[in-house]
Amino acid sequence: MSLARSLLTVIVATVLSAGAAVAQTEIKFGHVGEPGSLFDLSALEFAKRANAKLGDKAKVTTYGSSQLGGDAELMKKLKLGTVDLALPSTVMSSQVPAFGLFEMPYLVKNREHMAKIRDQIVVPSMNPAAEKAGYHIIAIWENGFRQITNSKRPIVKPEDLQGIKLRVPQGGWRVKMFQAYGANPSPLALSEVFVALQTGVMDAQENPLAQIYPSRFYEVQKYLSMTGHVYTPAFVTAGASWARLPPEVQKILTDTAIEMQPEVYKIAAKLDTDLLDKLKKAGMQVNEADKDAFIKASAKIYEEFAKEVPGGKELIDKSLALGR
Repeated sequence: MSLARSLLTVIVATVLSAGAAVAQTEIKFGHVGEPGSLFDLSALEFAKRANAKLGDKAKVTTYGSSQLGGDAELMKKLKLGTVDLALPSTVMSSQVPAFGLFEMPYLVKNREHMAKIRDQIVVPSMNPAAEKAGYHIIAIWENGFRQITNSKRPIVKPEDLQGIKLRVPQGGWRVKMFQAYGANPSPLALSEVFVALQTGVMDAQENPLAQIYPSRFYEVQKYLSMTGHVYTPAFVTAGASWARLPPEVQKILTDTAIEMQPEVYKIAAKLDTDLLDKLKKAGMQVNEADKDAFIKASAKIYEEFAKEVPGGKELIDKSLALGR
């Protein structure tokens, strides 16, 4: 009987130990993208590549569609260590002021320009600021060039936004920008936008095509205006749990996330073409915006950022210079 008890004790301890090991090795990667979105496709490909290298050391599991919370909640969970990786975009500007750089309208010309900003400005100058705030950025991916959809009318010039109730993501600069254009902007979690548009709580929203189509906004919005007003990067970000991961696991995750950077650009470029066709076929009326008019209306946002954010003018000047 004593021997049987001893064997039972060993078996139970082994099972519990194995269960604990499995729990410790899961790396939770949360994001707000719907299935088929750029976030979703990027995160899934990253997990596939990382898991092939990790073997039994750890396993990356992706949780899209705001399953682990919206952007603001994910930022909190990174600090608590209850989420291991997240993919914040605009919300980063509300956590680290320097990241408001990517709220400046028409700052980023194209993906080649963004790659230069990434390597020469974000990594050496902005990532350390994020680190001080408790966020460890391991790579810079993409959310994309943002366009406006609405249920009222085509948006050609800023004055066409007058009085329109427009959803924006978390981040004060986007609110200021659309107020300057004449709209009535309000922050709202992405997971709540469809219903807000459907019920008329909001008239409009702005997002990259890679979020607009998977979120099915074409079902509740008639007009798609190609403003391209802001390019938003997405930051593969770790938090409190990063330090608990073995160095080898950290290296594999970092190397794979960086390896994904050019792949994300390729996926994004293809989606821009494919999804525009799909949105037209879904019945959306598409128009080109007068970008010069929007650029002219954006001047005071640049001035305000340069004054309010330490080093803001230098960040803007360096970024613009890399696009010349």
